[in-house]
Amino acid sequence: MRTLSTRRWVATVAAAAAATLILAGCAGGADNGGDSGASNKDNVTYALPAGTGPNWLLPMSPPDKMATHNKALKSTMWVPLFEYDGTGGAMDWDKKASAAKSYEFSADGTSVKITLNDLDWSDGKPVTSRDVEFWYNLARYNNTKIGGYSKGNMPDNVTKFEINDDKNFTLTFDKVYNQDFLLANQLTLIYPMPQHVWDKSADGEAVGDLDRDEAGAQKVLDYLFKQAEDMSTYATNPLWKTVSGPYTVAKWTDAGQVELTANEKYTGVDKAKIKNVTFMPFTSADAEMNVVRSGDLDYGYITSAQLSSKAQFENLGYTIDPWKGWSITYMPYNFANPTMGPVYKQLYVRQALQHAIDQKSISDVIWKGAATPGYGPIPQDPATDYLSDEQKNNPYPFDLKASEKLFTDHGWKKNAQGVLTCENVGSGADQCGDGIAAGQAMNIVVTTQNGSQETDNMMAEIKSSLQKVGVNMTIDAIPLDSVLTEAQSCKTGGDCKWELVFFGTAGSWYFSAYPNGERVFAKDTKWNAGQYDNPEAEQLITDLTFSTDKDIAKKYSALLAQDLPVMWMPNPVYQVSVIKKGLDIGGQQDPGASFYPQRWSWK
Repeated sequence: MRTLSTRRWVATVAAAAAATLILAGCAGGADNGGDSGASNKDNVTYALPAGTGPNWLLPMSPPDKMATHNKALKSTMWVPLFEYDGTGGAMDWDKKASAAKSYEFSADGTSVKITLNDLDWSDGKPVTSRDVEFWYNLARYNNTKIGGYSKGNMPDNVTKFEINDDKNFTLTFDKVYNQDFLLANQLTLIYPMPQHVWDKSADGEAVGDLDRDEAGAQKVLDYLFKQAEDMSTYATNPLWKTVSGPYTVAKWTDAGQVELTANEKYTGVDKAKIKNVTFMPFTSADAEMNVVRSGDLDYGYITSAQLSSKAQFENLGYTIDPWKGWSITYMPYNFANPTMGPVYKQLYVRQALQHAIDQKSISDVIWKGAATPGYGPIPQDPATDYLSDEQKNNPYPFDLKASEKLFTDHGWKKNAQGVLTCENVGSGADQCGDGIAAGQAMNIVVTTQNGSQETDNMMAEIKSSLQKVGVNMTIDAIPLDSVLTEAQSCKTGGDCKWELVFFGTAGSWYFSAYPNGERVFAKDTKWNAGQYDNPEAEQLITDLTFSTDKDIAKKYSALLAQDLPVMWMPNPVYQVSVIKKGLDIGGQQDPGASFYPQRWSWK
């Protein structure tokens, strides 16, 4: 599952390559431009997000190896059971990139029969139902070791795995679930894996059926995890040579430089059009842009600030293409803060603060158009049937007069310094509200990640708008990892004194194709950092998982757009891509932040 924007998250945990090594590694990229001869049409260089590098290859991964680019790379080698993406303009099932050919739910909705495509492993053996069962057995006997695991969901919710024949199997569930949730958020976690090669617990051991009992399955996964920890052997370890996808590893360095080459034994329909693809890590966006300027990258990125001078990159032979994300961006309120928690619990306060956020101007001016306003819990681009009219139409448009009136109507008055202060204590319609003391001033503190000019400028703009209303905002800019630690302090036994936090320079939350939000806004989930608690919302979040009512998502969208569990913010693009002219990437960039190099080609 996709969670916090991995462009930020992995930057805090992954080691980056030395700049000299990166630049040397990119030096050959200048010849890949597509016009210099047929031999060079076999190669493409692609820039990975700054400060990150791929560090995991096995389809099943531990929690700290879940970066989006890890998922995207391994999916080119081991075809997932179901792949969803937005490259066609909507978040849909991508049949070409999936091992599943078809599915059929039972009449009562408690089971699904799945038929596999005619795929072969690179050693000539067919991909079968047994390879899917192998994944399932390793997952169910090792669930807490696996990243993306959520108690009660996959694989816990499968009560029976039945192999009908080599290409057909049936999954029976513990209850009736929303089918969109099952297909897009649960079955997408499954990868057929080569049981005939990997079902062992040591080098040199004969392959058996160890996965079919708990002790054996645990030994197998421990063995595979240990093998996968050694990135230096990814190109040579015989385990990783048995693949089902369009690519296989040619080179993978500890620094995160990855070279893929076309799998000549691939039997699917999503065949690689370009033979060799090199993925380059960078220590910073500036280092990456230097290589873009030199012309030694075929597919890279620039910062949004560079959009005002995009002509220089176009003159270098690049097309500029902002990569929109299937994500939302927000600032959580800390409803448990001992002083300001009672203030933030007042809906009128959250409404007033939301009215003071000029999302359109921030998106157009500060982000140079590389962000779009966001008004609720459902991603708004690309278009989706899950989005309510209430969210789409923005229930709290920028209006400083309306913002100030909400305060003054509820017993607040500006003091000599121009800061709103509670004067009418109590819980009546014209009073400040429960728990708010007389003399409480609207002094708020926003803890935000540093190091981003866009974020700095955005916070300065918000501070200026709030000051006009009578809200004094202090900006506490600290490193991203410190922001994330602070945001979790209420959940981990820390001091829980933060007020609002912002970690969304590259988007706060990336969703699976079905944006149910249970990991963000459900009461007890880890990333409900501010401890938002609304029984109506909780019921809708539960219904998003279990109900067959197609309008549940819209009801959820409408409620949270209006109830404001967080301060909704402009949603930035995943990146502003620069693509060498002549390189066809096969459609729009995936809003889910995956990439499909097998579909790239030189014109």
